[in-house]
Amino acid sequence: MKRITAIVISISSLTFGLGVAKATQAPEPHPTHHTTPRHLKEDQPRIVFQHGDISWLPILAAEAGWPRKTWAKLGDIILRESGGCPNRIGSSIVDKNCNITGYTKATNKSDSGLLQINGVNYNLERNDRAAVCLAGIACEQAPLLDALTNLKAGLVLFKIAGWDPWTPPPGGW
Repeated sequence: MKRITAIVISISSLTFGLGVAKATQAPEPHPTHHTTPRHLKEDQPRIVFQHGDISWLPILAAEAGWPRKTWAKLGDIILRESGGCPNRIGSSIVDKNCNITGYTKATNKSDSGLLQINGVNYNLERNDRAAVCLAGIACEQAPLLDALTNLKAGLVLFKIAGWDPWTPPPGGW
């Protein structure tokens, strides 16, 4: 365990521009998102989320509890679902700094954060077995716009159903 911790700290020390996005409301536009992950010291770099960049993934995936062997596929899913923007909701359009700049005509505004966790997984009014809510992670959308919280929510779904929540049906979404 000490070796894994040392590797994660080494990777985080080599990576610059790191932090965890915090959002309190959606869908209002947000400034560039960055915060310091809980396990990093204040003098270490913060994660700055940018569209298409998931260089921060090893730090947050480890902190959220995702097994290392899942990180490559997890990264692919994050890029497909949100472009790596933790504040992204369903039909939002973002700029390179993950600021929401508009919306498409799609109606999937309950999809939330990095892994686009759907409302049926966190909203007990939509699903009385909403796993993310029942696990005590989030019962509404706002907390899921935090990168670490979203990864923890995704891990709950992964433990229940593997990659199925992110596997498009035949013909696509």
